[in-house]
Amino acid sequence: MSNFWDFNVWDWMILFAVLLGSLLVGNILKKTIPFLKNSLIPTSVLGGAILLIVAAIFKAITGEVMFDTAVFGGNGTAKLEIITYHALALGFIASAFKTTGGKLTKQRTSEIFNTGVTTVATYLIQGILGLGITMIAALIIKDFFAAAGVLLPFGYGQGTGQALNYGTIYENDFGFTGGKSFGLTIAALGFLSASIGGVIHLNIMKKRGKLVRSKRNDGSLHTEKIEEYREIPMQESMDKMTVQIALILVAYIVAYLLMYALGALLPGMKSVIYGFNFLLGVLSATLIKVFLNFLRKEKVVMKKYTNNFLMTRASNFFFDLMVVAGVAAIRLDILENFWGIILILGVLGAIITYVYNRVIAKVLFPDYAEEQFLTMYGMLTGTASTGIILLREIDGDFKTPASDNMVYQNFPAIVFGFPMMFLATLAPVKPLLTLIIFIVFFAVLNLILFRSRIFKKNKKGKS
Repeated sequence: MSNFWDFNVWDWMILFAVLLGSLLVGNILKKTIPFLKNSLIPTSVLGGAILLIVAAIFKAITGEVMFDTAVFGGNGTAKLEIITYHALALGFIASAFKTTGGKLTKQRTSEIFNTGVTTVATYLIQGILGLGITMIAALIIKDFFAAAGVLLPFGYGQGTGQALNYGTIYENDFGFTGGKSFGLTIAALGFLSASIGGVIHLNIMKKRGKLVRSKRNDGSLHTEKIEEYREIPMQESMDKMTVQIALILVAYIVAYLLMYALGALLPGMKSVIYGFNFLLGVLSATLIKVFLNFLRKEKVVMKKYTNNFLMTRASNFFFDLMVVAGVAAIRLDILENFWGIILILGVLGAIITYVYNRVIAKVLFPDYAEEQFLTMYGMLTGTASTGIILLREIDGDFKTPASDNMVYQNFPAIVFGFPMMFLATLAPVKPLLTLIIFIVFFAVLNLILFRSRIFKKNKKGKS
């Protein structure tokens, strides 16, 4: 039996306090230091970097890993990875519970579809580049993990959570020592690429006289933003926020039961199945949302239980927690032999993402090319929130469809991106075959993206 003064009673509380405290410190620094104030580095990345620096100093002085000391229960690094893993799914589940309204025109549907295909095509070009680089590195560096470059699209394109998921699979199932830290470091470099690349692009626009910052609204919240018609009251016998958290956790438990069942049916795929926690979480949240809507339609339930405003707050909280925990979990000492490869992947990954999305935005989204480009570049090197940060610099009131494209593109992105997640587990076994499939898949997606232009030219040629 534990005493209340034992570390094993307090270790999780101490860890969460340190993570959230670092976010507060990062926010203060971002508000007070001019360089940070003018930068686009997310506070969550800054908070994680602070903990990373403190941990490095602690290691240099004591020789111990700070998060693996008794204060954090002796296994704080593992706990950081667990937080990152769960926060990814919880953030997606909260987003999935949000409702959307309004009918889409044919043009808007096409633009959303193209955005989803662009997302997966960017994953693929990042995967082709990354896998190509590490396959070459494996020929030069003895015992180097040839498939390590596949972590580039998961770190840049999908963010900290997925970088950790696949880094863990590569480390546990395929013997890539340091795979988790490798993936998390790539994800951290992605945030820097989003911030630095975004600032450079905005400055280029400014010099060319193309940057016209729209006046942002004052950010004040009005009743209609917080509560919609026929929702449950904000405060009743059960607080409205408590209801949202309960729905999120119930959906996650349903996702866990699905993973457990699939894992029992396909034991050889267990690592991959549990790596899809966020995807099955979105599926379970969607099913629960459909069920609640059915109950309302049948008048079994009279009020709406989900609230977009509170679900957005919950989603943002989980994603902030995911990023700060993911960056803090990086073990710099494990990566000492990989820094050259990591930096090459980071720099070239940023360049290829910048160039490819620039071309796509100009060709397929001519009416709002700059807004679409900044949103996609930010999202495909950092996260969706990074894309929004960049977009706000030129479209503070979201007058263009760029932000909506990013929200609604998830369905086509999941459909087209699903095969790539399975291919990522083939890469350690057959890297060359995986590279060839990536290239073919990338070519097919570009045919789909530029379908209207290609087929128009063919029609003109025939006539």
